[in-house]
Amino acid sequence: MLKTRTAPETADDRYVPSARRIERERFRRARARRATAVAALSTLVTGVALFLVITRSPGWPRTRETFFSLEYARMALPKVLDGLLLNLRLLVVCGAAVLVLGLLLAVARTLRGPVFFPLRALAAAYTDFFRGLPLIICLLMVVFGVPALRLQGVTTDPVLLGGTALVLTYSAYVAEVFRAGIESVHPSQRAAARSLGLSGGQALRFVVLPQAVRRVVPPLLNDLVSLQKDTGLVSIAGAVDAVYAAQIIAGKDFNFTPYVVAGLVFVALTIPMTRCTDWITARMDRRRAQGGLV
Repeated sequence: MLKTRTAPETADDRYVPSARRIERERFRRARARRATAVAALSTLVTGVALFLVITRSPGWPRTRETFFSLEYARMALPKVLDGLLLNLRLLVVCGAAVLVLGLLLAVARTLRGPVFFPLRALAAAYTDFFRGLPLIICLLMVVFGVPALRLQGVTTDPVLLGGTALVLTYSAYVAEVFRAGIESVHPSQRAAARSLGLSGGQALRFVVLPQAVRRVVPPLLNDLVSLQKDTGLVSIAGAVDAVYAAQIIAGKDFNFTPYVVAGLVFVALTIPMTRCTDWITARMDRRRAQGGLV
């Protein structure tokens, strides 16, 4: 096989951008710098205006003493962080249980055939009921209603009961997310899997579910962010989490700075999870635009 030699690249053969292209790139950089400067200036002006409006209001001295006391913040922070460990444990355990139960409910709602109608009806009734029931009412019913039954072998631990209420409510929302992902997979995928000899269950497991789960990762992460915040509601059952720890300190001197501290701690946890969700969403959109994600 003959090989052809190419002439060595000379300085004249190298790409040299035209003057118009150089001018266009220079204009784009200048416009980007101008937009950044305008955004920074407008943000600064807005922040200064809000600061002046708040600090010059008649009730600001009393509000600062009641809600933004550094002394109470330093006193509340260690106890709030101790209570936060309970919230994190609830997030991990309840999050895993919600994903499993939500996936099972979604699969039950997508089963085909008349023999599975009772299972589909029960799954639909479950999701409709707990999506319509406010979480606070579900917590009150489980935390105070279950111990009132005096069932043998059933726990009365407020942490376990509160976590159960969280799982019951959030699994209904997650089930709908999973179901939307399953139904978004084109039927030809299932038909192709069946034509290759896979059973219905194998087609669901190896073909449909992997695609469905990849598609619903961003909304699932959003639900986990909401779950992370709502773990603070177990304080109504008497569990000493970050919110209840702040309530104990605030109830002694009627200073509400501990609530602000607990709120900022939850915000500090939520922001990284939100940014992670946005990054994963953008990454999946880029891969889908490039044809790398089915």
